[in-house]
Order: sequence, then structure tokens, then C-alpha cells
Amino acid sequence: QVQLVESGGGLVQAGGSLRLSCAASGIIFSISDMGWYRQAPGKQRELVAGITTGGVTNYADSVKGRFTISRDNAKNTVYLRMNSLEPEDTAVYYCKALKKTTMRAYWGQGTQVTVSS
Repeated sequence: QVQLVESGGGLVQAGGSLRLSCAASGIIFSISDMGWYRQAPGKQRELVAGITTGGVTNYADSVKGRFTISRDNAKNTVYLRMNSLEPEDTAVYYCKALKKTTMRAYWGQGTQVTVSS
């Protein structure tokens, strides 16, 4: 059974930082592309950052230069470092794993990030 467990969310003031973690189990992490998505109230879920099995990263324009995605295959964990947080970053953040051999996607339960102004 595949499980993705996010942690690290919380309440932070504008300009602050948080680091999200997503621990994966039941999946061969090293052959999975990983991503962080977010969904704000009343909005669609959107891609924040992704990282391939080879370490290639991509970011939403709104977070470029502020967020950094990374992965540790030995720990089956993907991270999202978020700096210079803005109230507009407030959302539930979800971890996604895409197993490349089957192209099946798996999602975590989400972690709330709230940025106060």
C-alpha cells in the first residue's frame, strides 16, 4: 500500500520560512517523479514544484526564486523549502508521486500552510 505523509506545515508570518517533507512508503521512490501541489480555498489545485528521478526540477512562476524542491532517495523523502512566504502562498500543500513504470499517481493527505500578513 502506497502512503505519502506530508509534514512541516503551519502558521508563519509573511517573510518567514517553512520546510515541508513528504515521506513515501510502499512505492519504489527512486523510479517516481515527485511533486508538490497546493490548493487554496475556492481555487483549483496547482503545481508548485516538481522533481524528476534524475533530479530535474521545475517551478511555478509564482514561487521561482523562493521555493526549492529536493529529494533524498535514501530516505524516500521529498522536501519543499519555502522562503519569503507571502499570504498568497496560503493553501493546503499536497505531495504527489508519479510511478514512471505505470504512470500511476499517488497523493498525500495534505498539510496546511497559512501565511499571515
